[in-house]
Parts: sequence; C-alpha cells; structure tokens
Amino acid sequence: MLVPKRRRQSSESSSLTSATPQKLPKKQKALFRDVLMLLNQAGVPFAVSGAIALQKHTGICRDTKDLDIFLTAEDTPAALACLMKNGFDCEVSDPVWLAKAHRDNYFVDLITGMSNAVITVDASWIKHSHPGSVLGVPVRLLAPEELLVSKLFVTRRERFDGADIAHIIYATRGKLDWTRILGHVGDHWEILLWSLVLYRYVYPGNSDYVPAYIWQDLIGRLTHATSNPDPRQEFRGSLIDDCMFAIDVTEWGLENIQSRYRAERAPTITMPEEQAPINSPES
Repeated sequence: MLVPKRRRQSSESSSLTSATPQKLPKKQKALFRDVLMLLNQAGVPFAVSGAIALQKHTGICRDTKDLDIFLTAEDTPAALACLMKNGFDCEVSDPVWLAKAHRDNYFVDLITGMSNAVITVDASWIKHSHPGSVLGVPVRLLAPEELLVSKLFVTRRERFDGADIAHIIYATRGKLDWTRILGHVGDHWEILLWSLVLYRYVYPGNSDYVPAYIWQDLIGRLTHATSNPDPRQEFRGSLIDDCMFAIDVTEWGLENIQSRYRAERAPTITMPEEQAPINSPES
C-alpha cells in the first residue's frame, strides 16, 4: 500500500535531526519563561530536560510541543501550588510520574520518573545538573548521564529514543560518569547494554567512547546470565511496552510486572492540599 506523499513527509519531519534552532510561538515562549521564572522565585529545585537538554549536550535541535521539567515527587506539590497561584491550570496526569501545567493551549510537563516506575528522579538528579539558560532565564539543565538514563525505557513502537542515547554518547565522546549511570540502572543493566550495542553498531569506529571496563562488565554479566539461566526470573516485556507485550499477559498468562512496579510507587505525585486532584488522561 502506497503512503500519501504528504503524510510520509510529515512523519519523517517529526523525527528529522537537525542543528537548526526551532522558532517557538510567542505564547509558548512566554509560557516557558513564566514557568521557569516562577519556579526559580519559589525556590523549587528542578532541572530542565527533554529537547532543550538534548540540544545542550548534543547540538541537536528538535521541535518540541512542551517543556520537560524534572523534579522529585516531594517537590511537585510546591511547584504546582506556585503555578496555580499564578493562573496556570494544573493536573496530575499520572500520579506515578507526570503532572502538567497549562495556559493558552500550551503546557509544561513536570516529570518525576519513568512511566513504568523503574527509574525515579531523586535529589541527586538536581544536584548533578548543569547550570544553563533557557529563553534568558537561568536554570539547571539535566546532566548528560541522567538524560541518557531518562531515555533508556523510551522503547515503544511509536517512539524510540535509542538514537538520542547514541547521540549523547557520541557528542560527549563518552566522557560520562558511567558509575553513576550504572547506579541508576541497577538490576536493569540489560537495557543499558542494549542501548550500547546499538551505539556500537551506529558508531563502530568510536566504540572506545564507552570505556572498556563497561563493555567487559556488562558483556560479562550477559555471558554469565545466558550460561546460567534461572527459570524463576520474571518476564519483563511490559516494562518495555505494555501494548506490544499485552498478549503475553492477557493470553499467555505471564505477570504484568509493570503494574506491580507502578503499584509500589503510586501515588507519588499529589496536588496541593487546597486543590482537589484532577483526573485527566495522559497526553
């Protein structure tokens, strides 16, 4: 079946990489500036991530519909209270990881971890962030290590951030705190190795940007795990994508481990006490 030319171009342009900065609409730019200034004034610890941090660390510019603000779940109520006090419509889209602040049909995301609840933002993410500026506002930008980690589980059919991870490693020449990355990943080290193998495939001449001890450690773990399989280990497909691996749970009888991870964390994001929670579908 042929894809209409216009549709094909639109799909490609949404993920096309470029070093050309985007031009934000006036109201969107004002929203971003106001949110950053208000959170600074309120003393809320946060770090800007997403397309802005990616541009900082790789030079890649990407169209963005929102502003990603990373902060701890404990600091989220203060952030929401500050923004609501200044006229923003706020909601908790998912109590495990996501809140939003809206104005003029634009919004910012307040993010406290990954949607599958495997990785969460703690105070160290803010501590290790880098000083920077967004639209003239002094802010902290997520460090490349945490930016890389934040993308490890973006592995859905409709969105895959493996290229971003490869670009972060290549653009930084691997000058990263790999011990910190391993600490964030913990028992889910295979997901990191998967991304590193993709990096190696894309940039075979720059395999040394990933230190030899990291390759040896992770490949050694893999060799041991595959040589000594443990039938008691859990199925983890739903942590990758609970839609693509839905049949494993609904028809093949395997456990939905993502549901358990999320149940152990929820609810972590709450609205300020003076504002009742808003139940809204994730967007």
